[in-house]
Amino acid sequence: MSARCTVGSRHGWNLVCAHTRNLLPAPVMGTSKNAPHGIFRGGLILLLLLVAGPGWTAGGGDYLMHAEVDLSDRKSLQRGARTFVNYCLSCHSAALMRYNRLGRDLNISENVLKENFMFGTDKTGDTMTVALNRMEAEQYFGIVPPDLSVTARSRGANWLYTYLLTFYRDTSRPTGVNNLAFPDTAMPHVLWELQGWQEPVYREEIRKDGKVTRVIDHLEVVTKPQQKPAPYQDEPYEETVRDLVNFMVYLGEPIKLKRNTIGAWVIVYLLILLVIVYLLKREYWRDVK
Repeated sequence: MSARCTVGSRHGWNLVCAHTRNLLPAPVMGTSKNAPHGIFRGGLILLLLLVAGPGWTAGGGDYLMHAEVDLSDRKSLQRGARTFVNYCLSCHSAALMRYNRLGRDLNISENVLKENFMFGTDKTGDTMTVALNRMEAEQYFGIVPPDLSVTARSRGANWLYTYLLTFYRDTSRPTGVNNLAFPDTAMPHVLWELQGWQEPVYREEIRKDGKVTRVIDHLEVVTKPQQKPAPYQDEPYEETVRDLVNFMVYLGEPIKLKRNTIGAWVIVYLLILLVIVYLLKREYWRDVK
């Protein structure tokens, strides 16, 4: 029995975004008397964009699956780092991250770091680069694999999560696979041994011009992995992808781990300062009539 992937049709994703755009009010035209209304409507537009924004791709339009990112989960970050160095670091670099920073932030000892995370160098102060030649990479894939240091910031966690879950077989492509989030992607499905192989299930749809066309309705896993590598045997593929995306979000902004803690203490300090300032104000103005 095949397992059904919870991936909606691409047409359905476009409808979600098109519907959201229809909610945006028209611009206000007129005299300065309309300025307050214009400010209100501008604020409403900004609010709608902030609410709807996470559901749009960086390329524009398709609805995305939600990635439950939690940077406070150190175990998840460690598992994500493990998957990153095992499956991503062969072709993609993360040149803005140093191994010693990785170990310090994720509570990974230097011995474990050298034994399980560092395959191209023995210096913990080195950055996470690859030995793949750029010219050869372009020859193999048609494009140089990008550095992944800030991909989570440019694309978004939801896009990455959707991308890694929606590879499917496509014999017309050089790599034999395609992707719903990134059509005609040059990247092979490197995590196939953890997920298995998916194939698209099509449905017919009538376009506005009356013509019938076939669109992807959903993806189904038709070939499950026979034997996963040891660390992933009892781990669902969705959980593996979530950990990997979680790590890549950390990779894009490592200071965020400390910044949230510092921000909480700053708020506490400001609240205490507010009480002190209020008491001083009452003391200074006590005799003023």
